[in-house]
Amino acid sequence: MFRIAPLFLLASLLVGQVPELIVHNAKIVTVDSRFNLARAMAIRNGRITAIGTESTVLGLKGPATRLLDAKGRSVLPGLMDSHVHAADASMYEFSHEIPAMETIADVLAYYKRRAAVVPKGQWLRLTQVFITRLREQRYPTRQELDEVAPDHPVIFGTGPDASVNTMALKLSGITREKHPKEGQVGKVERDASGEPTGILRGAAQFVKAGAFGKSPTTEDRLARLKMLIADYNSTGITSIADRDTSVTELELYRALHERGELNARVFINYSINPHQPIEEVEAQIRKAASDPLHKQNDMLWVRGLKAYLDGGMLTGSAYMREPWGVSKIYSITDPNYRGMRYIEAEHLYRITRFALKNDMQFTAHSVGDGAVHALIEAYERVNREFPVRDQRPCITHCNFMSPEAIERMAKIGVVADLQPAWLERDGATLRKQFGDPRLRFFQPYKSLFEAKVVVGGGSDHMQKIGSMRAINPYNPWWGMWVTLTRRPRWTDQPLHPEERITREQAIRLYTINNAFLVFEEKNKGSLEKGKLADFVILDRDILTCPLDEIKSIQPVETYLGGRRVFPR
Repeated sequence: MFRIAPLFLLASLLVGQVPELIVHNAKIVTVDSRFNLARAMAIRNGRITAIGTESTVLGLKGPATRLLDAKGRSVLPGLMDSHVHAADASMYEFSHEIPAMETIADVLAYYKRRAAVVPKGQWLRLTQVFITRLREQRYPTRQELDEVAPDHPVIFGTGPDASVNTMALKLSGITREKHPKEGQVGKVERDASGEPTGILRGAAQFVKAGAFGKSPTTEDRLARLKMLIADYNSTGITSIADRDTSVTELELYRALHERGELNARVFINYSINPHQPIEEVEAQIRKAASDPLHKQNDMLWVRGLKAYLDGGMLTGSAYMREPWGVSKIYSITDPNYRGMRYIEAEHLYRITRFALKNDMQFTAHSVGDGAVHALIEAYERVNREFPVRDQRPCITHCNFMSPEAIERMAKIGVVADLQPAWLERDGATLRKQFGDPRLRFFQPYKSLFEAKVVVGGGSDHMQKIGSMRAINPYNPWWGMWVTLTRRPRWTDQPLHPEERITREQAIRLYTINNAFLVFEEKNKGSLEKGKLADFVILDRDILTCPLDEIKSIQPVETYLGGRRVFPR
């Protein structure tokens, strides 16, 4: 399966360009088109100038060339996470550490501790503690939140949805007698008597929350973002795609880049608000397209746009083609409920068309199969006017799929950004809710590879610093292991093992495929002559180690453009 490539395929040296660094005595997994192996590579000015056999590449060294002995270890291209929210995630524990939570009791104990130290009347908030990851597999009730924090408005936020207590409902103007205007993008759940249950779908439009804790300075934010990127480097990550970047967050990346302190290459998906009139949405798109960083940049590139098409599968609001079904897990009482769709078809078409016309890749948070099909339909409609393949229109999350969705994506060149963590963290709850037949095309990695739909691996990292501390873990080796085993936690039964992929494909998921997703496959994602010298040296051989050891792989060193950014 893997072979050493002959020198004439891989090694060459431009006249007068003596290498600054040579990595040798290595098992270099090139991730080129043939998945060749090499033993050494030469680097100059941040790029690979030669790669091939040990003796030939070492023969290129000059008096000032530094030699890096890999001691026989495996070397891979620097990894990329196709979906993070780094600027926001880095601030999640700015004011205080938030413990791991596995039960409703853990959640209530946290609120009780905070109520004891936070002045009465101030808001208490938890975000992204998903009900699918609690042992009870349900929301904390309004009454439970009232009991532990009767003098504070409380919000338990899980992605787009939330559970709140009585004071939070009152302050937000939601009572039995008083109903806020409920449009297409949200819903207040009520019991049979009309009383608000405390469950809010599309909670942001309803909750009128005050400040939470102390406010960070710009320097606080920059320091925390640098700290998080350093932790990304420690896992072997050298590139990220920030999939929902605000104006403020873009300025943080810009500042680090201008200071020479940005130690990961960043692809920006600029956040747009699709709920405004089309003229205002188009103005947002033009603003992003006119940013100087819209011009290709190896370190920081504003090239994408992001909107939200549906809710979440972790919260019970993903937009499905068939009803969710009555559910205690998600507090669903309507047997015909299909989830939440936030952008109607004509508006979605006009947004995607304008984005692609203005040289901006478009993606939308699309979790349920109803949302996935809706976004494909918008792309197909645009494709009938002009080809969209070169703009690589994307679907973010793309969890619930179908054979016809995969076929249609392949036909016009739609790419996908998936998060293996959700399979492992949430598979048991989803199986309980939907059953195995309905999950047949849940994260169907093998089917996507076979159809030649380019799919990339990411984490949707939203909170905490620490690759396995994060509520959505961003450890890429663990992510690869998930795609190889498809084994949800709390169970010993794999979830549709027929969709497992090979080690080679799992590596491609986090390297060359992710590079393709962000238009950079000719610049990074594999170790080939002329490409950026982003690479990671591993503590074990990913190609031959026992399967369950893959999740425990640790980088020994990580390099960005030939410069070491992480030593263990």
